[in-house]
Amino acid sequence: MRPLIAGNWKMHGTAPQLSDIAGVAAVVRATRPAADILICPPATLIARAVEAAAGQIAIGGQNCASEISGAFTGDLSAEMLKDAGASWVILGHSERRQHHGETDSMVAAKAQAAWRAGLLAIICIGETGAQRHAGHALTVCAGQITGSLPEGMAASGNAIGYEPLWAIGSGHVPALEEIAQMHAHIRQCLVARFGAQGRQVRILYGGSVNPANAGAVLAVPEVDGALVGGASLKPTDFEAIVRAVPANA
Repeated sequence: MRPLIAGNWKMHGTAPQLSDIAGVAAVVRATRPAADILICPPATLIARAVEAAAGQIAIGGQNCASEISGAFTGDLSAEMLKDAGASWVILGHSERRQHHGETDSMVAAKAQAAWRAGLLAIICIGETGAQRHAGHALTVCAGQITGSLPEGMAASGNAIGYEPLWAIGSGHVPALEEIAQMHAHIRQCLVARFGAQGRQVRILYGGSVNPANAGAVLAVPEVDGALVGGASLKPTDFEAIVRAVPANA
């Protein structure tokens, strides 16, 4: 399937950084990479980012509420993101789970809301360092898949973002064999739950992806793209990651 390279800007970016999106869009227009490109800036920039992207790359949100509307000060509904021009949303990122107490069931409810609004979702899963060292990584991720993915996931063309929590922002990436093992396990879980349609869900790797390791990571079987954090804030680095997608992907 066609890979997806997604940049998560997290809580970074104001109006001056819109030129970075325009620059990436220009590179995509000129090079026609063998991947779909997505940037998820802060919600304050989504509408202007869509303009800067000029139809060359997709723009997404970093979170959404499960409700359509109501007395939820500070929250944004999936419909609001869609109205601003977003086509994707990241859900269940480890930072949301850790700092905001989001549970699997909360992530599942938000995924339903995203699909209700016509958004595609990257649903994030991943184990801590302690869980991996204890030999529980596969079990933990399988449980998160079960709890965070509502029925209908496979049919709606979304993605799983596998992010080993101990690798995010650390500069350290798991061994390629570990990535391959986990991505194969995730695929097995998806197929077990959704049948043949489980093979159509993209599985992205996220966790200290950079220009130096992107080519090797993206060549691993069942790695259908990357969820890029810090490197997505540096246009030249993000463009290098995009160029690292195998031509025959």
